[in-house]
Amino acid sequence: MTYPNTQLFIQGEWRDAKAGESLAVFNPATGQEIGRVAHARQADLDLALAAAQKGFETWRDTPAITRSKTMRAAAALLRERAGAIAALLTQEQGKPLAEAKGEVLAGADIIDWFADEGLRVYGRIVPSRGSLAMRQMVLKDPVGPVAAFTPWNFPINQVVRKLAAALATGCSMIVKAPEETPAAPAELVRAFADAGLPAGVLGLVYGTPSEISSYLIAHPVIRKITFTGSTPVGKQLAAMAGQHMKRVTMELGGHAPVIVAEDADVALAVKTAGGAKFRNAGQVCISPTRFLVHESIAKEFSAALVKHAAGLAVGDGLTEGTQMGPLANPRRVTAMAEFTQDAVERGATLATGGGRIGEAGNFWQPTILTDVPLNARVFNDEPFGPMAAVRSFNTLDEAIAEANRLPYGLAGYAFTSSLKNADLLARRVEVGMLWVNMPAMPSAEMPFGGIKDSGYGSEGGPEAMEAYLNARAVSIMNV
Repeated sequence: MTYPNTQLFIQGEWRDAKAGESLAVFNPATGQEIGRVAHARQADLDLALAAAQKGFETWRDTPAITRSKTMRAAAALLRERAGAIAALLTQEQGKPLAEAKGEVLAGADIIDWFADEGLRVYGRIVPSRGSLAMRQMVLKDPVGPVAAFTPWNFPINQVVRKLAAALATGCSMIVKAPEETPAAPAELVRAFADAGLPAGVLGLVYGTPSEISSYLIAHPVIRKITFTGSTPVGKQLAAMAGQHMKRVTMELGGHAPVIVAEDADVALAVKTAGGAKFRNAGQVCISPTRFLVHESIAKEFSAALVKHAAGLAVGDGLTEGTQMGPLANPRRVTAMAEFTQDAVERGATLATGGGRIGEAGNFWQPTILTDVPLNARVFNDEPFGPMAAVRSFNTLDEAIAEANRLPYGLAGYAFTSSLKNADLLARRVEVGMLWVNMPAMPSAEMPFGGIKDSGYGSEGGPEAMEAYLNARAVSIMNV
C-alpha cells in the first residue's frame, strides 16, 4: 500500500485541519519523508469535542448487543486489511512486517473480547433493610466522552486497548494519536467507521501534544483521560486531570527486571527473554532490560545472550528475513549512544553491539552490557531500545531487592525450576505483570497495567471496563 497523507477524523468525516497545517512523517529505515499528517488546532478540537458529546448521547443509548455487533464488524475488517495496514505501520514505525501484522491481528482479538465483555456490564439489585416495597439498584452507566493519548511504539495496540473498552461500555472517544506513526491508527479508525459506528462516537486528531492534552483535559465535555507514555508526562497529565476531577487511567514507563535463578533453564531464559528484549527494537514498555543472573550461571547466560543478539538480522522491516528494524526516530539513536558510553565509563563491559549501523536510517546494533554497576544509567533509567544490561547476584533475596529498588513497577520476568522460588517471586516482586518461565503474553482477558510510578488502572480484563463506568445507587419506594 502506498503511504498516504493522514487526515483528521471528526463527526464521521475525514478532513484536513481547518488551518491547513500538516507535519512531515518519516520512514525510520531511510530517514526520508514519506507523507504528511494533518495538524489540529483549537478550532479542530472544538469540532471534535462537539461531535464527541453528540456521539456519546447516541452511543450510550445504543443497546449493548448492537454495540457488540458493530465492534465485531470492525474487528473483521481489521483482519481483512491486516496485510495492508501492517505495511503502513512498518513504513512509519520500523518494526518487521511480521511483528506489524501480528499487532494488527492482536488488535482485532482485543476488540472481539471487549465486544463480548460489554454484554456483561451488569448492575445489581440489593435487598432492602426495611420495607419490601423499596427497590434498591446499582446501575452501571458509561462515564462519558473520553480523551485518549497514545504513543508511537505500538500505533494500533495502544489505541485499541483504550478504544475497545470505551466503546464496549457506551463511551465516545477522541484519540490523540502519535504524529510520528499516524497512518496505522487512522486505518484502525477507518475500520470502525466502515463498520457503521455512528458519527461522533470516535474522533481522531494529531498535533502538538501539549496543546491538545491541555485543551482536551480541561474541557468540560471530556469526563475521562487515558494515557500511555513516559512517567514524567503521565504525572503532569494526571495532575491536570485531578484539577478538573477527571477519571484517569495511566500506563506509564517501566524498567523490567529479569531474575534468572540458580536453578533456571539457561537456554529457555536466553531464548525467551532475548526474543522479548529485541522485539520492536526494544521499544516496548514491558521490554526486559535489567538482567539479574545468579553468579553461578552468569558467564554461561551472558555468553548465550551475546550469541543470540549478535545473530539477529537487522534491517528494513519490509525486507524478508529482518528480525529487528530501526529505532523509530533519531532521538533513540542518540539515547542508545549515551547509555552505552555511560555504562562503559562506569566499568561495564560492552559484550556486543554498542554502535550505529550505517548512515541512513535509525539502525542500532543489538547491544549487551555485562558486569553493569548499579550506578550506570541503564540500570536506573529505561533505555527503551535494543540494549540489555546484565549483572550477577548471590541470593534470590538480593535479586528481589534490586528488582524492587526502582520506583517503576510495570512488568517483570523470572526463570526458575523451583515452585518455592516461583511462589516467592510472585509474592514479592513489585510489578503489575509478572511472567515466570515464559515470554510476555498479555491478553485481552488479563489485567494490563503497572503499580508505583508505572501508573494505575488496567487496560485489560474486566478491570479495564470499570474505569469507563459510573456506579450509581438508585432506591425506589413503591407507594
